[in-house]
Amino acid sequence: MDKLPVIQGFPPLVAEGARVLILGSMPGEASIRAQAYYAHPRNSFWPIMAKLFEFDLALPYAQRVAELQARGVAVWDVLQACQRQGSLDTAICLTSEVPNDFERFFACYPQIDSVFCNGKKAWKSFRRYVLKPLALQSLHCQRLPSTSPAHASLSFQAKLDAWQVVADALSRQP
Repeated sequence: MDKLPVIQGFPPLVAEGARVLILGSMPGEASIRAQAYYAHPRNSFWPIMAKLFEFDLALPYAQRVAELQARGVAVWDVLQACQRQGSLDTAICLTSEVPNDFERFFACYPQIDSVFCNGKKAWKSFRRYVLKPLALQSLHCQRLPSTSPAHASLSFQAKLDAWQVVADALSRQP
């Protein structure tokens, strides 16, 4: 059997003043090819963000990132590296998972008060590698439905409704 390829994640999309962190598990193949978070054309992440924060979905990637950063939203993945064939989270080899350095991240961005995990794998990995070891009781942490096209059991509207908590978290006073 061939050895699974090692997939490397991206650096965080974060600016000073970020209050909300959205975590995925690991970029999929389309994102890796594009070197951009949530690049699969059927992933609903960017359409949801555009609706929640009222920006034009047709903006170039860098401008969409800037729109999120201006509103206090950071984006990253729980895993820095892993072995996986294809794009599905279920294909990630558990023994190959290497988490990102969240201790350093939260030290650099202490004003982050809410973490939202994009789907089940991100939530499980966040709890395993970050929440329990770092004992982050002061953070609001929540699993949201995956924006992946593989999670087709929910409609776009249902996902958008669930993800409204991200905008709500930013509307609360810090």
